[in-house]
Amino acid sequence: MKFGFDIDDTLIGLREYAFALYQRKLGRTVPLDAFHALNRVEIHEAFGMTDQEGSAMWLDSLEEIYYSECPPYPGAVDYLQQLEREGHEIYYITARTAEHGQKTKEWMKKQGFPVQDDHFFCGMKDAEKVEIIQELQLDYYFDDKPAVIDTLAGGTVNVLVKDQSYNRHLDMPRIKDWADLKELIQTKKA
Repeated sequence: MKFGFDIDDTLIGLREYAFALYQRKLGRTVPLDAFHALNRVEIHEAFGMTDQEGSAMWLDSLEEIYYSECPPYPGAVDYLQQLEREGHEIYYITARTAEHGQKTKEWMKKQGFPVQDDHFFCGMKDAEKVEIIQELQLDYYFDDKPAVIDTLAGGTVNVLVKDQSYNRHLDMPRIKDWADLKELIQTKKA
């Protein structure tokens, strides 16, 4: 089978890592509950920033956010390694810009994710992600972003949602813990 994965906030806890980084950089303590209550992808509101200020801070912190100690979600690496051992094809489809593509691949490999260069797609807007996903004829695709998930819903690919506070309005199969994924896929096959 063919499995496709978004990276940020699907395989790795990027936003939560950035939330902690913002606290250090701003010298402010914001309760983690504020992060878990956010109803949009962007995290700056929890710090009282405008969209413009939040965008500027994100862009200024990008290298530190993308390539430091941001942890994979527990069980994500193990599950993808298991899929590879079982002979499944694994694709990564991320909106990270093309300029970050090679460094992202290297970082993913260092974390233990099974990455093949020709199965890694980056530098695209949401609509382009959807086109790649459809062209690859994936059996399963995993993402957190409502705009991508909504567009794929009802199509030929089985879409699973990585549970986040900003996508709970979507009534679709979701992953809260990567350890539960095998059971969820078996249920979808039945």
